Amino acid sequence: MDCHSNINVSNTSSKVKYLLNSVLSYNKLSPSYKSFVISISSHIEPNTYSEAVKYDCGRKAIQCEISALESNQTWEIVLLPRNKTAIGCKWVFKIKYNVDGTIERYKARLMVKGYTQTKDIDYLETFSPVEKKTIMRLLLYVDCIYNLELKQLDINNAFLHRELKEDVYMVAPSGLTSIQLGQVCKLKNILYALKQASRE
Repeated sequence: MDCHSNINVSNTSSKVKYLLNSVLSYNKLSPSYKSFVISISSHIEPNTYSEAVKYDCGRKAIQCEISALESNQTWEIVLLPRNKTAIGCKWVFKIKYNVDGTIERYKARLMVKGYTQTKDIDYLETFSPVEKKTIMRLLLYVDCIYNLELKQLDINNAFLHRELKEDVYMVAPSGLTSIQLGQVCKLKNILYALKQASRE
C-alpha cells in the first residue's frame, strides 16, 4: 500500500511512537521526480474486468487488445467438442507512465490461465531456448572490434505471431461481443501464459 506524508508534525506529545514522516520524506527528491513518484501512486490499476469497464480509458484499452487479437486471427469461434475442456482467461491491466510521471497509455492484456492446462492433452513441450550471457558478451565484443552497427528492435505482441500446433480451447473473454451460448475460442495462435508460448 502506498502512503504519502507531506505533513510536518511538531506535536511531540503525540501517543504515536513512530511517526511515518520521520522515515518517509520527499525533501531530497528533485521536483520532477517527486511529482512522478506521487502521480504513480495516485492512479489505481484495475484488478478485474468489471473494475476496468467503469472507466472510458479501460474500455478503450480492452477494445484495442481485442482488435489486435482479432486482426491477428488469434482464435476462431467454435462449439466446444465433447471430449475437450476450455481453459479460462483473465484480463490484466497496467498503466504505462512517461519519465515525467504523466500517463503514456492504459494497457490491457488477455492472459490464458495456462496453469490449468494438462500435459500431453493441451501441450506437449515447454522447452524454450534462451541465449547465455557469455554469447551476448561475445556478440558485443565482435561488434566493437569490427565497429559494426548494433540495432535493437521490439516486436509488438510478439507471442501472438506464432501458430499453435495443439488444439487448445479457451473460454470466451469478457468484452468479446461476437459470441453465442456454448461457443468458445479455439486458439490458432499463441496467447500469453500458455505453457507452450515460450517454446514457440
